[in-house]
Amino acid sequence: MDFDNTVRTELSDLGEFGLIKHLTQHIDLNQSSTIKGVGDDAAVIDNTNLQTVITTDMLVEGVHFDLSYVPLKHLGYKSVIVNLSDIYAMNAEPRQIVVSIAISSRFGLEAVEELYAGMLLACSKYNVDLVGGDTTSSLSGLVINITAVGAAKTEELVFRNGAKEKNLLCVSGDLGGAYMGLQILEREKAVFKENPNLQPDLSGKDYILERQLKPEARKDVIELLKSLNVKPTAMIDVSDGLSSEILHICSQSNVGVELYEEKIPIDPQTFDTAREFNLDPTLCALSGGEDYELLFTIDMSDYEKIKHSMEISVIGHITNHEKACLMVAKDGSVHALKAQGWNVFDR
Repeated sequence: MDFDNTVRTELSDLGEFGLIKHLTQHIDLNQSSTIKGVGDDAAVIDNTNLQTVITTDMLVEGVHFDLSYVPLKHLGYKSVIVNLSDIYAMNAEPRQIVVSIAISSRFGLEAVEELYAGMLLACSKYNVDLVGGDTTSSLSGLVINITAVGAAKTEELVFRNGAKEKNLLCVSGDLGGAYMGLQILEREKAVFKENPNLQPDLSGKDYILERQLKPEARKDVIELLKSLNVKPTAMIDVSDGLSSEILHICSQSNVGVELYEEKIPIDPQTFDTAREFNLDPTLCALSGGEDYELLFTIDMSDYEKIKHSMEISVIGHITNHEKACLMVAKDGSVHALKAQGWNVFDR
C-alpha cells in the first residue's frame, strides 16, 4: 500500500519524542480513576475498592491485517475494540488503554495520525482514556500492541470456569459475518492483482464488511444483562470462532455442552455470501472468528428475563462433562465440536 500522500511529513523529522507529543497533544481524560495519563514515566490509576482487570493484544501486519484493503483509521479503531471486548467478557468496565506501535519508514506522520484517529474515536465512543504507550521503528511492517485496563466489583466479575450443568448457552448478535467480510476483501484483492483497472465489487456487502473492518465491542449487551438483573455464570468473547470459545468454557468449567445448529444466529447477508463462496454458513459461524460477540451461560431461571431480547440467542445448554461437547445438526445427527478456528501458529 502506498502511503505517499500529497503532503507527507517524515517521522524522522519529529523523532520519537516529537511524534509522541504530536499524537497525544489532544488527548482528553474522562475517567475519574485516571490520576495521571500521558506525559510522565508511567500512568497512575486509582480504582479505589474495585478489582483491576487487564488484557493485552498484539496485531501484526501480514498476520492479523492486510493494509492493501484495511484503512488505517479502521485498523486503529479495531485494535482498541478487540481489547475492550475482552474486558467486557469479564463483565467489567474498560477505563484506560496503553498503546505501543512499531512503525516502518514507509509510513509518514499523516498515516500514523490516521491510525491514532481511529484509536481515539474508539476511546471516545467507549469512554476510555489513552494513558500512555511507546513508539519504535520496525524493519518489517506495522505492529500494534494495546493493553486495556478495566475495573469491576468483585461480585460482578465473570470467568470462563463458572458454567454449570443445565445452564443455558447464549450468544449475542450474529456470527460468521466478519469471516465472510474477509472473504470478500480477499477475493477483490486477488481480482485487483490480476487486473488493476477493475474496480472492487463490494455492493450489497456493507454489513459483513463492517463486521470485519470496524467491529464493535458489546458494551450494550453487558448493560442489558445488568438492567435485566442477569449475571452470566461464565462468559467469553467470540474472537476465534464459536466452537473454539464453547470448548474454552467447557474445558475451564469441566462440563459438556449440546449446541443446536438451527439456533446459531447467522445474518442473511452472511448466509447468502457463504453460499456464493460455496461455504457452509454454519461452519463459517463455528470457525470464522473475529465477531467479537459475547458467548455466555446463564441459570435456567433467568430464561424468562432474556427470552424477548433481540440481541441474545439461546443456542444450547450445558451438560455433564461425561457427555462431551456436541452439536445437534439440523437433520438431527450429532457431531463432536472441534476447535477449527484461527490459530496464530498455522501460517
